[in-house]
Amino acid sequence: MKVLITDKVHQLLPKALIEKGWKVDYNTTISLDEVHNSIHNYDGIVINSKILMDRALIEKGKKLTFVARLGSGMEIVDIPHARSKGIRIINASEGNSNAVAEHAMGMLLMLANNLNKGNEEVKRFYWDREGNRGFELKGKTIGIIGVGHTGSALASKLVNWGVKVLGYDKYKFNYGSECDVIETNLETVLEESDIISFHLPLTEEVIHMCNEDFLNRCKHGVIIINTSRGKVIDTRALIKALEKDQVGGACLDVFENEKPKNYSSEEKTLYKSLFSISNVIVTPHVAGWTHESLEGIARLVLKRIETGYTMEA
Repeated sequence: MKVLITDKVHQLLPKALIEKGWKVDYNTTISLDEVHNSIHNYDGIVINSKILMDRALIEKGKKLTFVARLGSGMEIVDIPHARSKGIRIINASEGNSNAVAEHAMGMLLMLANNLNKGNEEVKRFYWDREGNRGFELKGKTIGIIGVGHTGSALASKLVNWGVKVLGYDKYKFNYGSECDVIETNLETVLEESDIISFHLPLTEEVIHMCNEDFLNRCKHGVIIINTSRGKVIDTRALIKALEKDQVGGACLDVFENEKPKNYSSEEKTLYKSLFSISNVIVTPHVAGWTHESLEGIARLVLKRIETGYTMEA
């Protein structure tokens, strides 16, 4: 068996496969064009976000038995076409769900307690206690949209914080007792939540789910958290809602365009506006990017390669 690994992974994965007699090509600098030219040589491929396993690439992978994703976002794989070719689909969404949940909590606490502002001010010898008075999570209602691995991981961390956790998931039901969430509908989440956190895979139906109408239906001053996919939020609508205080703050780890070097002049203006807003906390798509998750994802992918796992339809 011969496998290509195209992105950084914990060494335990290539090491274990080699020990099992596999031929492993671990090439983190390989380009998409190079993958197109060599995919016919491999029985399996392990990818992250840079390789698009579309119909054309799958067609070239005549020997492929599996496609494994180092993470959860499966929008980069043409799953129906892969399945039609008998190719197993392996994901590892549980591998970094705890990391994402911790990051969401960290961003929220940072916003609630003015930690970024206070940190910068004290380092400049400026002491403003009243200007950095924060708010507590206790007594708040937090809505989780998408109650899969990461959404339920966040809910489990909130259970002892004295908050009410509402959950909405279009495709999952009867999950409330599993993760201490009150299962409800989207309208209730919008009407009652002081904080809304998105944990959604990127599909056509969720692009700009969080738009002007969505935000106007939320409680006044709602805080928006997004650690899932940037296109879930209409950036222009969010900026408008922040500027008129309909949204009281945002914690964003993901963005519609995550390649600043490729920003158009319009996008530069857009993101400068977003980043200049004081009650917006931003990070560079690193919520699931911990040392522990690097190992956890590798262990999960290895186990699923070994056991013949394939992602549910």
